[in-house]
Parts: sequence; structure tokens; C-alpha cells
Amino acid sequence: MIKYHHGLQACLLAASVLVLHSCGKSDASQPMQSGILKQNMDTLVKPGDNFDAYVNGAWLKKTAIPADKSSYGAADILYDQSQEDVRAIIEAAAKSGGAEGSNEQKIGDFYASYMDQKTRDAKGISPIQPEFKAIDAIASYTDLAKFFGNANRDGNLYPFNLSVQQDFKKPTEHVLMTWQSGLGLPEREYYLLTDDKSKAIRDKYRTHVQNMLTLGQVADPAGCATKILALETQIAQAHMKKEDTRNTAALYNVYATADLKKLMPDFDWNTYLTAAGMQNEKRIVVSQVDFIKSLNSIIKNTPLDVWKVYLKWGVLHGGAKSLTAAIDQENFSFYGKTLYGIEKQREQWRRAVETVNGNLGEIVGKEYVAKHFPPEAKERMVKLVDNLLKAYAESIKTLDWMSPETKKQALEKIKKFNPKIGYPDKWRDYSALKIAKNDLYGNMQRATQFEYQRQLDKLGKPVDKDEWGMSPQTVNAYYNPSLNEIVFPAAILQPPYFNLAADDAVNYGGIGAVIGHEIGHGFDDQGANFDGDGVMRDWWTASDKQAFQQRTAALVDQYNNIKVFPDLNVNGQFTLGENIGDLGGLSIAIKAYKMSLGGKPSPKLDGFTGEQRVFLGWGQVWLSKDREESLRSQVASDPHSPANARVNGTIRNIPEFYEAFGVKPGDSLYIAPEKRVKIW
Repeated sequence: MIKYHHGLQACLLAASVLVLHSCGKSDASQPMQSGILKQNMDTLVKPGDNFDAYVNGAWLKKTAIPADKSSYGAADILYDQSQEDVRAIIEAAAKSGGAEGSNEQKIGDFYASYMDQKTRDAKGISPIQPEFKAIDAIASYTDLAKFFGNANRDGNLYPFNLSVQQDFKKPTEHVLMTWQSGLGLPEREYYLLTDDKSKAIRDKYRTHVQNMLTLGQVADPAGCATKILALETQIAQAHMKKEDTRNTAALYNVYATADLKKLMPDFDWNTYLTAAGMQNEKRIVVSQVDFIKSLNSIIKNTPLDVWKVYLKWGVLHGGAKSLTAAIDQENFSFYGKTLYGIEKQREQWRRAVETVNGNLGEIVGKEYVAKHFPPEAKERMVKLVDNLLKAYAESIKTLDWMSPETKKQALEKIKKFNPKIGYPDKWRDYSALKIAKNDLYGNMQRATQFEYQRQLDKLGKPVDKDEWGMSPQTVNAYYNPSLNEIVFPAAILQPPYFNLAADDAVNYGGIGAVIGHEIGHGFDDQGANFDGDGVMRDWWTASDKQAFQQRTAALVDQYNNIKVFPDLNVNGQFTLGENIGDLGGLSIAIKAYKMSLGGKPSPKLDGFTGEQRVFLGWGQVWLSKDREESLRSQVASDPHSPANARVNGTIRNIPEFYEAFGVKPGDSLYIAPEKRVKIW
């Protein structure tokens, strides 16, 4: 997230001054609010010492993290509201008694199947018995390859995944792409680190696997759990490091499917691809070549009996939330309590809403938009996006480290950005998906297979540029480099991110910086490898690339020195792309805001200048309180820096912050001007 435009409109006045749209209301008789949540502030904290605490400190002191959450903040508050809005839509659909096969029937019955715990408990593990029988029938490594293909189709755990993606170098086409997988813990480091905390988590994980196998009525659960952990550790050792997966060029390795035998000579690729429904494809991108090579010996040297219990564990793991209350609770005990410190499960209706959203998102989304997304919100967002793109273009023109040749390419990319705001122009067709009221596990299987087939059907067809990767009720935003698009679902366009009743300044600091962040992904360590048409190619001069890397290296060093706990720092390399997005986003947001004033002084509201309100808006959107377990897990597996680091780590590099709040040497956030990082 902060995990896309109507053409770039140049509006020039004398002396080439760029004038941006005002994004406020046109009715001057209705004064705008500041949008600043003063009740959340701790004004006893100096802004130059800890800006996050200054903006959010009072809220952080008085707020307890809800027992059913690993963290709590601005995004969580909006997420909870979105769930309540969606619940009302689902329950209304259920009461309407829609005809069999109608959208109302689908969302109502999917929700009902999740809420019907009594039926799920009565069925026990019978829903997974067909898969267990198929696993028991594995008698050869050819049979194993066939089951891997079926697992790919069903979304179950096995060592790698094969999916349909846009071709990095031919973004109008689709291609098959492998990705490393096979782990029950979030990242390879969980298996390999030798500190006491990591060892304790592995011990608890082994116990969890044992408990799940017991509930699944698998013989010798303790012995099997030990074997599963050992196998997953081998797989983890072969995984590419998470930092290295950011190198898009290293991930693009095209093979003829007939040549896959050269990578894994002892694996039956033909049987696997046929089971996965991909037997007719001639090209494949192997993302982690060394991993696939290493799998050859892991697969052939691991006895079939060990693979069988591993695959049974994978079925239990994947279906845990759709089976009995006991299995669901055991799954939560480890993945909720142990890994993230969550004290209790969310209410069942919230989990049901999440499940319906995840599988029928655009059915629900169409109703959500009609009820909760006013047209004027989209109109104002269009102007904000346009202004941010213009400000980015102006900033690129003035960069002193980039050559005219590369600037030309960067500006061309800016012109080709495609913003999507609120909701898709066409909605997904779910008519082929069958949903039954008393069959949650079956509904999940059918929904997974429906989506899998929808992806398979893309092969051989041009990429649909109108498709969305998130539903409108999602509180998030994203950038897709292969489409050069920035996408802002309706649910994020609410306070504190976006406030229709507020003055422009806080919106530039909130959603404006988020817009800038997503645009910035087009020029981060990954996005900079793609041009305006989404083609992965090197459009930088060698000297410009070196200058860019020098600046990003300095940003890596800054974040590497941010302490999350006494024994844990932010991983500056892993979080680099998001940190570039944050720095570029806020830098351009403050620039766009100042341009929008047209040379006039910013209005003062609630005692703050416009420039101050931009930064306060930035701080407000990262309002967050986290459990220790959650933060540790985030640092290990999430490419976003913790919220406090996103606030303080970004603003200390922006000169306007020092001017707005009088930050001076001796203040904790102060960085000497020559050491501040400016990229965009």
C-alpha cells in the first residue's frame, strides 16, 4: 500500500509557472475544515523530536489495541467501517431471497455457509477426505507431480506456484510464471535464524502442525510434524532471499516448457502441467531459477511418505478456516496469537464478510459504490491525481542529477500513467460460479477453482487494461508497473486519507501523498525498470542509474539505523521501494500543494499554516499502534516500514518540514542538509 488519469493537462502562465486545479469546494460561503484531528495530538512533544508522537501521541496513549487485532490505526478504523457497510449489503441480499444463481443468492448463501458453524462441525473432516484419499493413493513421483498440479489448481500448499501473469517484456500478453512457495511460516528467515525467539516460534510451529494433524486424524502426528518442519526447512534454505526478489531483471528467466527438464530433470513436468491445466503453453518465466534447481534433489530425495504427510498438512492448513471450530481455533492460536499476539478471534460475522469480499468482491463492490461513494469524491480525486502528476513532471524537469535523455523518458512515463479511481468501469461476471448455502468448504474450493480458471482463460488473449486487482471496498491502493496504472479503491477515499469537507492542505498530506507514493512506485527500485508502456527495459543512462543508486543507498542506510526494538532494526533494503514511494509521495505532495496556491499565501486554519497541515495530514494517515509480535513479523516479512518509521523517516528528508516546524540542529529528527536524501 501505501501493496490509477485523465490526460496530463499542462496549464502554463507567464514565466512557465505551473498552475494546478484547486481541489476544494467552489462555494466560498461554506468554509472548509482544517481536517486536523487535534484531539489526537500531543503538543508537549516537539515536532522535530518525534513527529509521529506529536501528531498522534494523545491517541496512542489512550487507545488500547482491540483484543481481536494485531495492530490498530487509521486503516483499521476504515476497514472496520467498510466491513459494517458490506455486512449490511450482504444481509440485505440474503433477505431478498434472490433466485438460484443470482448475485444476491451467491453472496447471501456464501455468507450463510460461513456463519453456519453447526453444519461445519457436524461434517467434521469429511470435506477434505477426497483430497486425503488422493494423497494416500500417491504411489510414485509421477503421482506426486500430478498432485502438485492439482494443488496448484486448488490453492493448496506445495513447494512452488505456477500462475498467469503479464509478461514483463511484452505487457500486452500473458505468460506462465513460477514462484517459490511451500512454507507454513511467513518467510525463510523464520526457519533459519538461530536466536531464541526464532527457535521458540519454530517449536510452537511444530506443536501447531502436530495439533492440526491430530485434528485431521493423521497417524503419528508428533513424528509427522517433525518431518514436515525438516522438509520445510530444506525448502526455505533453497528460497531466494526476500531482498533479492526485488530485482525484477533477475526474476525474468524465460524457458520453453520443454526445457524445464534441464532445471528439474527428475520431476515429471508433463504430468504436472497437464494436471494444472497448462499443458498447451510453450513459454514459461522461471522467477527463481536456483530455487527450482534445488527442488530437484529435495523432491527426489524426500520419501513419498514424508511428502504425503506434508501434503495432508497443506490441505488442513489451507482449509482450516472452512472446517470445524476446533480446527479453526487451532489455526488462530498459532497464526493469530503466536505470530501476531492477537488475543481473540474476530467476531464470526467479520470473518464471514472478509471471506465473501475475498471471493465475490466485485458483486459486493458494485453495491458498495452505489451506497457509499459520492460522485463528487471521484471528481475531486481526479483533480488531485492530475495535480500530483503535474507536480511530479515539474520536479523531474528540475532534477540536477538526471540527464536530459533520461528525463525525457521519465516525463514520457508520467504522461502515460493511467489512474483508476473508486471502482471499475465494468464488473466481473460470476455466473459460472456455484455457491451452496450449507457447504462452506465446497464454496471455497469452487471459488478458488473459478478464479484459477478465469486466470487460465487469459492465456492467448491480450491483457485487459480495464481489470482491477482490488475491489472498491478495499482500504488500500496500488501501482502496477506492467500497466503503468495507479489504483485507488473507493473505501480508502475517506478521512483521514481523504476528507471532502476539508481544506486542500490536509488532503495533499493524506491521499495526495498516497497518490504520490503510488506514482513514486513507478520510479522506485523496481518500477524504474519499466517504461511508460509497462515494458521492462533499461531506459536510464549508466551515469543516471549510478546517481539513482547512490541516493537509494543513502536511504537504505537511514532506514537500517531505525530501531523497532533494541534487538531489531528496519531492513532498509527490503523496504526500499516503499520508502522511495513515501519520500517521493510526500515531497511531491507538498510541492503540488504550494503550486495549487498560485503564489498566494496558504490560509491558516486551527492555528496551522497550510504547509504544516500537509505534514500533519501525512502523520494522521499513519496513526497506528502495534503489538510486539506483529511488529516483529512485519519487519521479517512486510516490505513496508513500520508506521512510526514511515512518518519520521520520510519527513526528516524534506526541507519544507524544517521550515514549517522550525526544526533545528539538536532535534532528534534533524539531518544536516547535505545528508538529506532527495530522489524525486
